[in-house]
Amino acid sequence: MTLKIHIDDSAAPYEQVRAQISEQARSGVLPVGYRLPTVRGLAESLGLAANTVAKAYRALESDGVIETRGRNGTYVAAAGSAAERELASAAQAYAERARRLGMAEEQASAAVRDALRAAYGQG
Repeated sequence: MTLKIHIDDSAAPYEQVRAQISEQARSGVLPVGYRLPTVRGLAESLGLAANTVAKAYRALESDGVIETRGRNGTYVAAAGSAAERELASAAQAYAERARRLGMAEEQASAAVRDALRAAYGQG
């Protein structure tokens, strides 16, 4: 198993790095505990600036996909459960906020569907 990243002109390079590592981690191509290259090492191999890769790593860490263990390196985290807990927490907070705003369940659901379509580029 090896990290494979292809950068093209379809989106910002950091977003491509983030999305491809996230997908490979969630699909199991990169197993939990897989050690990722250093920021500098990955940047050099992809022909990107180190800040670009660092931005992607920060976003991935924030999403719970990877974890940095100081000088020991950066690893694929047990992200599924952490990401699912965070998603459930965000959904619960949204549902409570929608109820406090007096929105009907269908209105709240429609707002989520619209936001998801926009976020996933289907809107």
